[in-house]
Amino acid sequence: MTAPTTTPAPAARRAAPPVVTGGLTGPMASVPGTLRRARYEQVALALFIAIPFLAILAAVPVAWGWGLGWHDVVIAFVMYAISGHGVTVGFHRYFTHGSFRARRWVRVMMAVAGSLAIEGPVIRWVADHRRHHAYSDKEGDPHSPWRYGDDVKALTKGLWHAHIGWLFDIEQTNQERFAPDLLEDPDIVKVDRNFIRLTAVTLLLPPLVGFLWSGFTWQGALTAFFWGSLVRVSLLHHTTWSINSICHTVGERPFKSRDKSGNVWWLAILSMGESWHNLHHADPTAARHGVLRGQIDSTARIIWVMEKLRMVDNVRWPSRERVAAKLADAA
Repeated sequence: MTAPTTTPAPAARRAAPPVVTGGLTGPMASVPGTLRRARYEQVALALFIAIPFLAILAAVPVAWGWGLGWHDVVIAFVMYAISGHGVTVGFHRYFTHGSFRARRWVRVMMAVAGSLAIEGPVIRWVADHRRHHAYSDKEGDPHSPWRYGDDVKALTKGLWHAHIGWLFDIEQTNQERFAPDLLEDPDIVKVDRNFIRLTAVTLLLPPLVGFLWSGFTWQGALTAFFWGSLVRVSLLHHTTWSINSICHTVGERPFKSRDKSGNVWWLAILSMGESWHNLHHADPTAARHGVLRGQIDSTARIIWVMEKLRMVDNVRWPSRERVAAKLADAA
């Protein structure tokens, strides 16, 4: 499980973000912006949450009738895998935590793929998550379910805040403080600024493929849009947000961490390995989160393949000794 020795490529071709493990202190910071712009963003966010979620509610009756074919299943699965792993491999394990080093074109590819999940521009996403690790389940954490206390009423309110509510906070994470490396990267800044265009791409690509694949039928485009765009986006959103809410409330905690992060096995496949959350908070820079027997982690497998293809190197694979030392019952 240890990383092989690699020969670094020239700096112009490869780069690694700074390693972020948490432990920063200080008050929450906000970026400049007008109240009007913040309100517009909140309205847009509400629409992007509500409309795909309504599609999920309608999915069963639609599928029961005429609205689901194998083309739709393939399109939705491929789009879920690309955009989801764009978040887990790119936004999370690479840009946020520096779990490996990547070539320039791979960096751009990961930033684009993660943006297709419509979870926000890459720099904001990374800044929010670095801040989360800096203050995990403490004052300053942007989405801790323990924000209001630990009784039933407070935790219910906290779960809602951790899952969705925090997204509507007008106060935003200071990107200059938590993601200065990305702000200095012209490639990533360009991807970040094109988030709206990439949102259009991720919503319109499935119906385009469905239209062509069905023999130029509008029904093929409509069902592909329903499953490959709306249902796929909403399912991915709620899976990602469940890591913030559910995985910081319940789950097994075999590893020592300074917060309440837990492992939730039934989210492992949908979250692409992210729900093995206890090890992640015990060892944030590790490229693999599912380190115990039987823990499926498709994100780690993709990083392994990328390493074999020499797309990435300097992968921070957790060694057996390091995993053993992190166990809660270790001496």
